[in-house]
Amino acid sequence: MSLHSKIETKLSEALKAQDKKTYSTLRLIIAAIKDLMIAKKIKDKSTLPDNDLVALLKKMVKQRNDSCEAYKKAGRKELLDNEISEIAIINKFLPKQLSEEEMNKICVEKIKQVGASTIKDMGKVIGALKKDYSDVMDFSKASQIIKDNLK
Repeated sequence: MSLHSKIETKLSEALKAQDKKTYSTLRLIIAAIKDLMIAKKIKDKSTLPDNDLVALLKKMVKQRNDSCEAYKKAGRKELLDNEISEIAIINKFLPKQLSEEEMNKICVEKIKQVGASTIKDMGKVIGALKKDYSDVMDFSKASQIIKDNLK
């Protein structure tokens, strides 16, 4: 079952259960998917690759995280709670992310494997990591780990 089908199935379940929060978030996801399909000139939803959907969902989570920061600064708790619940719903469809310890171990291994010794070699390490771990690694955290290890 493709990721798009899973999202549509969850949407119909949320509609039947009258779960307005989940339903509205899934409608936002489906609207974003349709926008992506239009942008890529894809007619049939079954031809949309799951990795494109994962990238789209990650982008949506990142947007909501940015909004969370703004709402925290402005003291808007109700909007913050809304964004946090949307992030939780979107994360259900993303692959499980690596933990801090796993990321640290993998980053150190890649630094040794690439032979990086200075901060200038950081791009090589990030490139190698993106080849193998693009779906399961948070690269903002990984870049910080790499910086700390290359000092």
